Amino acid sequence: MAGSFHGAMLPQRSLPRLFSHASLYSTLSPSQALSSLAEEALLLDGIVLDKHKESTQQQQSQQQSEEKRFTFPKRGHQLEMLCESLAFKGKGVCKIVDTGFVVLCDHALPGERLIAQITRKKGSYAEAMKVKTLSPHDDAVVAPCEHANDCGGCKMQNLSYAAQLAAKENQVFEVISRLGRFGDSHETYMKRIVGCQSVFGYRNKMEFSFGTKKWIPKSDMDGVLQMDPCRDEFALGLHAPGRFDKILSINKCLLQEDAANKVLAIAQSFCEAHTDELPPYDTFNKSGFLKHLMIRSGREPRTGALQLMVNFVTSHYEPCLLHPLVEKLVASVPEVVSVVNNINSRVGNTSLGEEEHVLYGSSTITECLNGLVFEISANSFFQTNPRQAEVLYELVEAAASLEGKSEEIILDLFCGTGTIGLTLARRVKHVYGFEVVPEAVADAQRNASRNDITNATFIQGDLNKIHKSFGDQFPKPDIVIVDPNRPGLHLDLIKFLLKLRSKRIIYVSCNPATCARDLDYLAHGLPGTNVAGAYKLLSVQPVDMFPHTPHIECVCSLELT
Repeated sequence: MAGSFHGAMLPQRSLPRLFSHASLYSTLSPSQALSSLAEEALLLDGIVLDKHKESTQQQQSQQQSEEKRFTFPKRGHQLEMLCESLAFKGKGVCKIVDTGFVVLCDHALPGERLIAQITRKKGSYAEAMKVKTLSPHDDAVVAPCEHANDCGGCKMQNLSYAAQLAAKENQVFEVISRLGRFGDSHETYMKRIVGCQSVFGYRNKMEFSFGTKKWIPKSDMDGVLQMDPCRDEFALGLHAPGRFDKILSINKCLLQEDAANKVLAIAQSFCEAHTDELPPYDTFNKSGFLKHLMIRSGREPRTGALQLMVNFVTSHYEPCLLHPLVEKLVASVPEVVSVVNNINSRVGNTSLGEEEHVLYGSSTITECLNGLVFEISANSFFQTNPRQAEVLYELVEAAASLEGKSEEIILDLFCGTGTIGLTLARRVKHVYGFEVVPEAVADAQRNASRNDITNATFIQGDLNKIHKSFGDQFPKPDIVIVDPNRPGLHLDLIKFLLKLRSKRIIYVSCNPATCARDLDYLAHGLPGTNVAGAYKLLSVQPVDMFPHTPHIECVCSLELT
C-alpha cells in the first residue's frame, strides 16, 4: 500500500514540511507559543506548534521587540497575504505580506498569494475571508460545486484530491510527532494515508435546515463583499459557516446520492411554494413548523438497491400538512422507501426528536458492511461513508493482529452501534462493547441479533465517569479498541487502560490533536503524576473518510512494552 491510496497515486516522499505550522507562532514569544499550544491545537483544532521552542531570555526580548513593529490588523481591512499551510479546520494559515502577522483564512491554499478581509481579531492571530486570488497555488482546481466557496462543509474542494491527501497526511505527522512527543522518526510508525475511491456521493446521511434567514453567497452580491449578508425569506439548505440562524439555500449537494438530491430539490420547491401551510421555523421568534430535512441512504441486502429514508423534523405533530409533500416524493423518487416525522417541540433547533411517527413505508432502512447487515433508523448512529468504513474496519482488524484462534477477548470502548466489534466478532472469543447513548446500545444489540452473532455483549455506560468497579464487568481483554469523539479519552479512562495492561490498544481517532495527546499519555505516562506509560506506538494509519473536508481519521496501534 506504500505510495498509493484507493483511487489515485501519491508521490513517494520522506514527509517534507510542505504544510508545517511551526511558523504560525513566529510573532509570539516562546512562552506565549507554549501556553497557546493546548488552547489552539487542542481546543481550536487549528494549529500545529513546535513543542520544543527555545525560550532563552535573549530570544524572548528579540520576539517582543519585533512585535512592536506592526499594528494589529483591524476588522474590515483588506490586506495582501501569503498562505503557507493548512490548519485542521481547513483554513489557510497565512501571513500578512508587510508584517508577517498570522491570519487564518477560509479557502486559502498553501502557496497562494491573495487579498483577504479581516473578520475577527484574536489574541495571537486574526481570521479573514478571502476576497480574491493574486497568484494561485499549483494544486488549485475549479471546485465542481457551485456552493464550494460559500458552504462551510467542503472547504478543500478547490484543492486537488492528491494535494488534499498530502496535506492531511502531513498534518497528522506534525501533530503526532510534536504533540505526542514521538519525534521525527516517522519511518518507524507513520503509514501512508488511505484515500477514498469515491470522492463525491459518498455520504449516506445529510441534514438540511429550514429557516427564515437566507444567507446570500458572495457571488450574488454584485461583487460587493459584505460581512453578514442575508435576506428575510424562506430557506432550505446548510447553515452559513459559524451561524445557526442563517441558511445557505441549496437544492443539490455533491456529497450525497443523486436520488437524495432529487428529494432535496422537490422538498425545497414544494415547501417554498407552500409557506403558508408549511412555515419554516424561525429561531428568533420561536415559531413555525418545519425545522429539518434529514435524508439517509442504505442498500437492500439481497439486491443492493438504493434505499432512501426521508425524515421531516417539525415543531409539532400535524401529519396532514406533510401528506401532499410525502405523496409527491414517493411518486417522484422510487428509491424512497421510508418517510418519518420526528417531533422536536423544544426551543432548541436540534434534529433529534422527542417522538417519531412513520408517514410512509418502514421505520428503518438497511446497510451492508463487510458481509453484515445493519438496520438504520432515523436517529441511528452509523458511519456516514459506508464504503470507506469497510476500509477503516479492515485496517482496524489488521492493526489488531488477531491470532485467528477465536480465543481473544476484545473490549470495544465508545462502540456506537457496534459496527467495529461486530465485524471482528467472527474471529474472536467475545466482544464487550461500551457506549453512553442508550439508543446506540439498543441498535448494537439488534444488529448482533440480526446477524446471528452471539459472542458480543453491549453495555450502556459513560466512559467519562468510570468507577473502580468498571473492570469487573468483563474479563481481562487481550485487545482494547477505543473510538472516542473529538475530545478524546478522559484521564480516568487512560489511567484505567494503563492499569489494565492489555496486550494491544487500537485507537481510532477523528481528531489528531487529542489523539496525539492520548498516545503521549499511554506511551510516556501522565505528566505531574507517578503514572508511567506502558505502551509503544507501532503505527499511525491516516484514513480519509470525508474527501474535500478538513476531517481526517487515524487508526493507531500500540503494543504493551
